[in-house]
Amino acid sequence: MVGATGTIGKATLLELLLRGHDVFCFGRAQGNVTDAQSIERDGFRGEKFDAVVSCMASRTGVAADAWAIDHRANLLVLEAAKKHGVKHFVLLSAICVQKPKLAFQHAKLAFEEALVASGLTYSIVRPTAYFKSLSGQVARVQKGKSFMVFGDGQLTSCKPISDFDLARFIANCLDETKLQNAILPIGGPGPAMTLKEQGEALFQILGRPAKFRKVPVALLDGIIFVLSKLGFKDKAELARIGRYYATESMLVWNADAQRYDADATPSFGSDTLQKFHAQLIAGEASVDLGEHAVF
Repeated sequence: MVGATGTIGKATLLELLLRGHDVFCFGRAQGNVTDAQSIERDGFRGEKFDAVVSCMASRTGVAADAWAIDHRANLLVLEAAKKHGVKHFVLLSAICVQKPKLAFQHAKLAFEEALVASGLTYSIVRPTAYFKSLSGQVARVQKGKSFMVFGDGQLTSCKPISDFDLARFIANCLDETKLQNAILPIGGPGPAMTLKEQGEALFQILGRPAKFRKVPVALLDGIIFVLSKLGFKDKAELARIGRYYATESMLVWNADAQRYDADATPSFGSDTLQKFHAQLIAGEASVDLGEHAVF
């Protein structure tokens, strides 16, 4: 397994162990995932493995980081896996590669294509929105501030999925043939939620009347323009990432109808965003917002 130290990676590792799998994790403590020799020497070490599970993802999403990790590191692991007779490669990707506009999306998609062409059995998991990426406003709303939405708060929708439900789905890929040699969009339980609906649910948990602050998308466009003109390439890319998530739904894209389709987005698991937010408010859970927190 590679990428076992990330949020989803940790949950997936736990799930695999609970199911009785023997798992070897190759991470920074063992070697360098961007070095083919290290993968060979410190990762595979001449041993036989049935499958590789990759939960690797670039930390920032900027171009250099994305192509180094989302593409090249995964490609090096894939090449070593083929050499050592691995039969199955399970990849944690992202649903946003359906409409690639950003460096990390192009990098992920390029590796997806390489994996499909590799000859190995593959399972490409494309989850919708993670709970942690939708929890950046919990603390501010607890302090009495407004819930911030882009436009009218109904520009985008998603089916949030928890770390543990996603981990269970990833682990299922090793056992269920219907999840093999397939690209697998997956969301959490229940109907799709707009950003406004997420805010309303949060205020309901707190027992307060909903209070929103509308942020125009044009503000993000202005930030991107200024950062680009000033030569802050990476910061401009981070702003583009923020704009993408502010304006594109994390659902299956219907290319024929040119729209996102909630009904076509599979649901899985039992954990809900509302329950997770209630746990955050009660101090029963915590979240690391990471590099991509918009608020």
